[in-house]
Amino acid sequence: MLTHIDRMLLAVGDREAAADTFRDILGAERVGEGSSRLLGARRTVVQAGISEFELLEPAGEGPVSAHLERWGEGILGVGFSTADLSALGGRLSERGITFSEDNGRLYIPARPAGGASDQTPGMNIVLSPEEERSPVGVIKWLYEVTNIVDDHQQAAAFYADTFGLEASRFSPIHSERYGYSGQLLLFNPPQQLDRIELTQITEPSLAMGRFAARRGQSIYMGYVETDDVAAVQARLEARGARYAGRTDDPHPEGLFIHPTALHGMLMGVSRTNLAWTWSGRPELAKR
Repeated sequence: MLTHIDRMLLAVGDREAAADTFRDILGAERVGEGSSRLLGARRTVVQAGISEFELLEPAGEGPVSAHLERWGEGILGVGFSTADLSALGGRLSERGITFSEDNGRLYIPARPAGGASDQTPGMNIVLSPEEERSPVGVIKWLYEVTNIVDDHQQAAAFYADTFGLEASRFSPIHSERYGYSGQLLLFNPPQQLDRIELTQITEPSLAMGRFAARRGQSIYMGYVETDDVAAVQARLEARGARYAGRTDDPHPEGLFIHPTALHGMLMGVSRTNLAWTWSGRPELAKR
């Protein structure tokens, strides 16, 4: 019942400055302003590619303020789109999932540490009706969110049942380099890459393992796709922003934007179709 990864929600100290950052690095354009009583925040929405990024600045007590006080700037949640929000809301209710309505969307809070097992493992989620957008900027779309979990098999079964995902489409993953095993919960392969990446730590000393030791089950990063990795690289260098290539090639096919460059968000960038290399369909990874 999920169609796309629709947006990322970021807790930021200054949404004006954050909007400028997303403009400079991704060519994002401002598409909305507003507020959320549920999140206790003022909201600036920017679009890059066909995806949106909600830049949330505290307007009092609430999840945004709490995140900034505890962790600083960074990813607060992820948004998925659906063709039938009402039907999905009914499915959530049938399964005992706690959620709230906010500005015509459904907000699912993550399971707190030691909390009930009928909530998402460490991932705040916003569900929105699917909508068509014309792409802007230098990326195409946001296609992946990484959810660090304690048990990827248990989490995969939960997400499949909760959101009506087809488990036969999921792809196993393992990385010695980054220290995890897990699954890619692909929504609709091979037509699209959109997916939830579940990672279970296998090497605590590496970066993802250290993050998990601090945060527990949580959102770690997002991934975007572009036809022009070099354009993103040039924009990063123009700002003096930190990034690393996926390889040592000075003109990499993919890179990682450091959280210090993007208001606490770790973002992977890959050239079009490259991600099929590690998504179970390497034959689709051609340029």
